[in-house]
Amino acid sequence: MTTPNTFDLSHHATDPFAVADAAAAVIRERTGGADHDVALVLGSGWGQTGDLIGETLETIENTDVPGFGAAAVAGHSGVMRSVAIGDTGRQALVYGTRTHFYEGKGVRAVVHGVRTAAALGCRSIVITNGCGGLREEWAPGTPVLISDHINLTAHSPIEGANFVDLTDVYSPRLRALAKEVDPGLDEGVYVQFRGPHYETPAEVRMAKIIGGDLVGMSTSLEAIAARQSGLEVLGISLVTNPAAGISKTPLNHEEVLEAGREAASRCGRLLAAVVGRI
Repeated sequence: MTTPNTFDLSHHATDPFAVADAAAAVIRERTGGADHDVALVLGSGWGQTGDLIGETLETIENTDVPGFGAAAVAGHSGVMRSVAIGDTGRQALVYGTRTHFYEGKGVRAVVHGVRTAAALGCRSIVITNGCGGLREEWAPGTPVLISDHINLTAHSPIEGANFVDLTDVYSPRLRALAKEVDPGLDEGVYVQFRGPHYETPAEVRMAKIIGGDLVGMSTSLEAIAARQSGLEVLGISLVTNPAAGISKTPLNHEEVLEAGREAASRCGRLLAAVVGRI
């Protein structure tokens, strides 16, 4: 068994892409050398949806894989799964959790799952999250396609003079495919704050003024790393609560989890159908 925690992604002497290669090698070994076509990152509220994609062929503890750690957020699962995509003969790599930037482990750790998926041969990635909604018509439990993002973390996963075009960071092709599956899907611009505190009402107003529709604490750094690695990205947010100042009630994480539980069936069917067509 590989000893994963000997890999320090925060140390600049470490090559993060080499760690991703090492992680991919362990996953290949555990899955019998299987090819994986698409990866999914399941954020808050999306945890049950992997079950609807297809049969789980292998379950791997995150802590068994170089560079990965246990889940740090309630409602997330600290395992990754190799899942059959229906009866297509293809397989998906499903992450039950992510590393958030607010955990203080550095941006390399945040995007390690994305780079591992690319090293494993995935050509596309579906990145999901639970978020606050800025539009009053988006009730808790509403899935929204991410059309673009605004990264307010003041960080990038790209190091050095590597200039990556983010014009279509969230694939128009995959968004169109998702709308074929669910024509009622809206689109919006996702604004990533650092967290872990929720945004203030003034920050939410700012996000709206600069063009945001959704606010959260993940996704944009992962999407940037995915584009650097040549992955096609589909981003989907689950509106779990109105953002601060939109609703008069205080925000809490249990509200996020409850909205996810209530929306699990629709979100699961949506993801299963989309992944089956990618």
